[in-house]
Amino acid sequence: MKEKIILGFGNNVDYEIVWDSAVIEDLIHQYAIRSDELTIQQVIESERDLVISILGFLQIASGGERFVASTEVVEQFSQRFARKITVGGTSIRAAIAMRKLGYTSALHLVTLNDHVRRLIPPDSPFICSSSQDSSYPHLIVQFGKDTRIQAGDIVIRTQQANRLIYHSDTDNIVMELNEDFADMMTEAKVLLVSGFNAMHDQKLLTNQLESVLRMMEKLPKDALVFCEDAGFYEPRFSHIVYGTLAHRMHILSLNEDELQGYLQKQINLLDVNEVAAALAELHTLFPVPIIVVHTKHWALAYGDTAASYAKALKSAVTMATTRFCYGDDFTIEQYRTVEALPPSPDNAAFVEQLNSLPGKQLWAVPVAQVEPAKATTVGLGDAFVGGFLPALL
Repeated sequence: MKEKIILGFGNNVDYEIVWDSAVIEDLIHQYAIRSDELTIQQVIESERDLVISILGFLQIASGGERFVASTEVVEQFSQRFARKITVGGTSIRAAIAMRKLGYTSALHLVTLNDHVRRLIPPDSPFICSSSQDSSYPHLIVQFGKDTRIQAGDIVIRTQQANRLIYHSDTDNIVMELNEDFADMMTEAKVLLVSGFNAMHDQKLLTNQLESVLRMMEKLPKDALVFCEDAGFYEPRFSHIVYGTLAHRMHILSLNEDELQGYLQKQINLLDVNEVAAALAELHTLFPVPIIVVHTKHWALAYGDTAASYAKALKSAVTMATTRFCYGDDFTIEQYRTVEALPPSPDNAAFVEQLNSLPGKQLWAVPVAQVEPAKATTVGLGDAFVGGFLPALL
């Protein structure tokens, strides 16, 4: 019997460092970094450039993903910290998350090595497009609320927790596909399309999307196609991906940073009218049947059948919040505990107002109120997908 949940297309190895402000402050002094140099647009060709970029993001307490000129920069910086080696990519993290709920899935991989073999669910069948082992590690930088940096003329205190991703990942930049993956799709109920956000070359992207369409010819006509945005290195490439897949795509999912990036403006996430207007505007850019947005306050569906996704949204925010609190190694008991937690008054009030709007095109669920001593901020969108997809079966 073939899998009902099919997950594509990229994956990677992650170096999750343990944040240490003292190390960053030492590097500020070592490289004589000044406050007027801090920017999130820094071209990263050296460790000094990397530190400038990290500080730039801390200054605005924002998350992000950036390309690094070489893997050596990632290795050099990560070795200064305690670190944990994990596996990343929306598909593989979603597979790990949903396995906690008892659901298996089939995977398309672009990177295979001993870390991947060790960490993916052992009962997840997979196909890899690479004929030999490879590893282009992603640096994962997580910082908490009230993280403090003080060195030279730089003084930073973060307003919220977030995460940064840095890599020079050839496997995901090229995103070579193995079309034998199509043979795993023949009994699918759900297909995840993700991973194209790291690509740099438009012609190569077009070729790989044509490959996806050929594979999808074996997908049952009633299967749902779910696309997770994940922030594109080349923002215009998202329109190519979603335009190419538009006739088969059912759900487009993204977070608040990606939503605001597409609309090029800040949105008050607890203002019902602002959020409703933002979703209507986004739908003109991406006219798919359902748009899903997940944030730290709530998750919602926008479209004619939005309310039918209430169960999936609840499962998804529970999964993401459980990971936020307990990291990779959370248990099903911890998931059930988070599932029963109440939301904050602000989150609850927003959801009640939004779900009362006329038209029934919007449906939201609130995020539980939690204050973990040590938050995990990487992979929350991936965990969200891992909670959402099984509920579609």
